[in-house]
Amino acid sequence: MFEAIRTFVENHITGGSDGIRDLVILFFIAICALGMYYVTRALLRLIERIVLRTPTSWDDDLFNSRFLGAVSQLSPALVVKWMLPGFFGGDYGWLGSATSIYIVGAVVWILIVFIQNVYNGISHRPSLRAYAVKGVFQMVQLVLICVAVVYSVSIMVGKSPVAILTALGASAAVLMLVFKDTILGLVASVQLTANKMIQRGDWIVCEKHDADGEVVDISLTTVKVRNWDNSITTIPPYVLISESFRNYEPMRFSGGRRVCRSILIDANSVGFCSSAQLEGLREQGWLHGIGIEEAARVVNLQLLRRYLEYWLMHDSRVNSDMMVMARQMPPTPQGLPLQLYFFCREVRWKQFEAVQSDIFDHIYAVIGLFGLRIFQSPAGADFAKTTDHDSNR
Repeated sequence: MFEAIRTFVENHITGGSDGIRDLVILFFIAICALGMYYVTRALLRLIERIVLRTPTSWDDDLFNSRFLGAVSQLSPALVVKWMLPGFFGGDYGWLGSATSIYIVGAVVWILIVFIQNVYNGISHRPSLRAYAVKGVFQMVQLVLICVAVVYSVSIMVGKSPVAILTALGASAAVLMLVFKDTILGLVASVQLTANKMIQRGDWIVCEKHDADGEVVDISLTTVKVRNWDNSITTIPPYVLISESFRNYEPMRFSGGRRVCRSILIDANSVGFCSSAQLEGLREQGWLHGIGIEEAARVVNLQLLRRYLEYWLMHDSRVNSDMMVMARQMPPTPQGLPLQLYFFCREVRWKQFEAVQSDIFDHIYAVIGLFGLRIFQSPAGADFAKTTDHDSNR
């Protein structure tokens, strides 16, 4: 077929030189390649419609319009690569090399788009989102690009890819320095994925790098954390492997968010309750399980601790299946710390703070009924009252 077309051109273009005949043949090859491109596009559009009608969603992610468009870019180059030897034998010079390089680039681009589609499909599915695989996919894409570059250089210089790699081996130390962060990032991404240490959407705290917020992206070389003040902190992935960080995500699924807060009690107010105070506590039902006679022999701070534990255990907002404790901490110059340790069922930040505030509002209100006072350092207004009192005297 190729010989017949070339003979037809030579017979009908008799007044021109060989260069003109070659240009006519190249124009014919270009027309064939362009026609193949449009034929391929039409077939791929048909495939895209079939894919969109299937009940599964994976094929929609993998064989989307971007991937099919990349495939359509390959068909014209294959036509040129097939027709050049038929018309020109083995002597087609730089045009053949350019076509081969284009084919290599088109194939690598198809693979890169396919890999990106696989990652997008994983990131869209909650069951697979826990795996931090973006760095692995980026590394595979980088390897494909490096292979394409080496193969293209070998085509340009007429050497085998092995010879090119051998020449690059002498500069391996320099390449290691250039790609140090990339290599470390790949290793860290594999470890983060295998151990399920972090995923997008996790709340992490890395104090050394001033990161306290939600992970928004995990790539080959960076982990981006949107802090609660809406600033972005960028951390290399290998830092999360070599150094410690805190991940609050398991707390969201544990059914309880911890409250650990102390109230400073004035030590001078600790003592035994009066009969009137005990009667008032009994009427309120705050001496559960304790008789008046027993309560009269118990210090008011102990009564408060027992009441708070009982009240928290029976509060629906507190997870009673977890630790609930009211304990006395070592005394300080600022007072006697009474620590409340329990877990709220509400783990969302705003709702959690509201529940915690409501609980401590109640605690502040009932402390005085037990004959106790909250320690508070005197302010300027307190000194002013003292001064006014002395001047009135």
